[in-house]
Amino acid sequence: MKVASMLTVFAASSFSVVIAKHQHIHLGGLEHQHIHHRGRALSTVDNGYALNGKKAAIGKRTGQCQFPEDAGLVAVAGSSNGGWAMSPDECCEPGGFCPYACPPGELSMQWDPKATSYTYPQSMVSKHGGLFCDDDGKIKKPFPNRPYCVKGTGNVGCRNKASSNVAICQTVLPGNEAMLIPTNVETLATLAIPGPEYWAGTAAHFYVNPPGVSAEEGCVWGTADKPQGNWAPYVLGGNAVEGGETFIKLGWNPIYLEPATPFRDEKPTFGIEIECNGDACNGLPCAIDPSQHGVNELVGGGGSTGAGGALSCVVTVPAGSSAKFVVTEAGGSGSASITAPASQQSGTKATATPPLVIQSSIPSGAAYTHITAAAFGLTALAALAVFAL
Repeated sequence: MKVASMLTVFAASSFSVVIAKHQHIHLGGLEHQHIHHRGRALSTVDNGYALNGKKAAIGKRTGQCQFPEDAGLVAVAGSSNGGWAMSPDECCEPGGFCPYACPPGELSMQWDPKATSYTYPQSMVSKHGGLFCDDDGKIKKPFPNRPYCVKGTGNVGCRNKASSNVAICQTVLPGNEAMLIPTNVETLATLAIPGPEYWAGTAAHFYVNPPGVSAEEGCVWGTADKPQGNWAPYVLGGNAVEGGETFIKLGWNPIYLEPATPFRDEKPTFGIEIECNGDACNGLPCAIDPSQHGVNELVGGGGSTGAGGALSCVVTVPAGSSAKFVVTEAGGSGSASITAPASQQSGTKATATPPLVIQSSIPSGAAYTHITAAAFGLTALAALAVFAL
């Protein structure tokens, strides 16, 4: 791929979906090539967020800035990353910025002050997120008056109705955009949804692993051997805008639909439905239920066809209201059992008026290459045109 083509990918990723009342959901594409992440070590966490009784194995090496273990942060394990939210073989070196993971429901508020927009390379490189590591090997806050982490909007969560835990993995942004930040949901957890003050006005993006996959197994770049990690079937996104409205998105993972993915024709064993308190939300129903629909089908509207033809739906949560992504086992007692009106079934494609059953053929062809699961931004046409170069 030519350099110009690569830059086109990153430049095209600042995409917004226009929805109700001409508001915009900034679930811009986190389109980056599926490199630098294969074969990484598994991630666990520390600082009170150890999973399954295991603590993070944090490698410490000289010549690096040490992770602040007393700051209430979540340490990401790796052979060389020292606890930072970086790939296992990356390290926090003097002269660079080092991303870190916050506890579930919270967002990092430290990044390179010069990185002010979601454009390459500021958005895609670890050196632009987190704390600054000075030449003496000491960490410094780029914004001294800000805390390390702040709570997100607090009005969006995940309820787990499945029989096992559900590992939800947030991508590191600004950072290398690997899905390293874990939220392990046993019954109910708050997701870290940013407001307009978050970095460059960007949204949060998450991968949802099948029930029973631990966070240390799922919150890591994996392989196509299993439908977990970056090959998990579903992705989520969300952000709030001025005025208090929150936009949340549920979609299929483009990588799950890749022609080379061995399980691309297999229905997942679980589904997800968006529920709101009361009837104030706009865009319901928005759900994926494999017991009723096939691969790359969902119930909903207001979303888009993303990279590789992956479908999604968007829900608007008014100010003062809340919503949850509800995980259920497909066809189980907690399954959503949502059906669109008869007039909108039989393979009807998306229109401007939800609800409806959205269907699409699974993408095929050599043009579809490795893009990340958080690929909400590029249209299928743009993605295929770029990657065909």
